[in-house]
Amino acid sequence: MSSKPVLTIVPARHPWRIVGGIAVLFIAAVVVQSIAFNPRWEWGVFRQWFFNPVILEGLGRTLLLMVSSALLSIVVGGLLALARMSDSYLLRSLAWGYIWLFRSLPLIVVLIILYNFSYLYDTLSLGIPFTSLSYGHFQTINVLGQFSSAVIGLTLVQSAYTAEIIRGGFMSVDAGQYQAAAALGLSSWRRTRRIILPQALRAILPAGFNEIISLAKGTSVVYVLAMPELFYTVQMIYNRNQEVIPLLMVGAAWYLVITSGLSLLQYVVERAISRSERRVVVKHPARTRLNRYLPLRFVTRQKVEAVHAHTR
Repeated sequence: MSSKPVLTIVPARHPWRIVGGIAVLFIAAVVVQSIAFNPRWEWGVFRQWFFNPVILEGLGRTLLLMVSSALLSIVVGGLLALARMSDSYLLRSLAWGYIWLFRSLPLIVVLIILYNFSYLYDTLSLGIPFTSLSYGHFQTINVLGQFSSAVIGLTLVQSAYTAEIIRGGFMSVDAGQYQAAAALGLSSWRRTRRIILPQALRAILPAGFNEIISLAKGTSVVYVLAMPELFYTVQMIYNRNQEVIPLLMVGAAWYLVITSGLSLLQYVVERAISRSERRVVVKHPARTRLNRYLPLRFVTRQKVEAVHAHTR
């Protein structure tokens, strides 16, 4: 009786991974040492200003700008995305023109034009174009202040990018999903909310959060309006005391905190959506003595709810 040979499992060795890891750790240690122990970084000044009330006030304005612009851009961008996917040629053309324009213009140009809006137009009136008919007008002097100009400018530019992200998410859903939902007799709103949107969100969220993070850093451009947000506040302080590097590090650290919080929020939201997409087992109605159940088939929760809604 021959005995079977004993097979020894030898794990694969990757020596170059170890070498690469050691090299990366060495470089990181050199960088940390050069920054942490170099007195010219002036970490004492950094600690002095990091929680200063003036800095925190500028940080609050930056957060308010980011949240306001992000929410408005989601609403406007969603409407633009729907217009881009509309059957109406006019709506598609207008939405395409808006996206083309504001993706082409630099943000700083849009902000400066909005801030000087009253110089370009003395009055605004409601009437019929190319005629003398007017139903009222008002002076535009001081209509747009610093904050309103910043929010509108950020929203106008960000909405163009958000619209394409949302449209791309909906286009990533297989066409068969649309056809199956329509075949079930579901209304357009119901099939979009319960079947299409949950699948599109998986493509929308990563790019969408990336744009919000870019928007958080893009608020620093608002300094051209002399609005005392975080970067402008830091700039005013180091222009006065000439401690440029530590004040810039204060601003950089707070931007790092903001973007890290957004990254954490993205992780939590994506985990929550992935849990809602968990698979459920659907038992086949056919039962026999030898094969009580056919092989189990896994479907998404949205499809099951759509079938239940149709049968009701």
